[in-house]
Amino acid sequence: MPPEEATGIRIHLDALLSDRGMTLTELAQRVGVTVVNLSVLKNGRARAIRFSTLAALCRELDCQPGDLIGYEQD
Repeated sequence: MPPEEATGIRIHLDALLSDRGMTLTELAQRVGVTVVNLSVLKNGRARAIRFSTLAALCRELDCQPGDLIGYEQD
């Protein structure tokens, strides 16, 4: 079972990137994290996220944490 199915946590990074016409590589460079780490987050395989990374993502995507992360009860 994928981690997002076990927790109900959903990451909406794909939609935010698409809405802003931004690539994962561009976002990684702006935020200062590796593309691999952002890919892990985007695909719902991340086990944790640092608040500093979350804040940087929100700054660069011009969004709130709730726009990036959601919860869906199974």
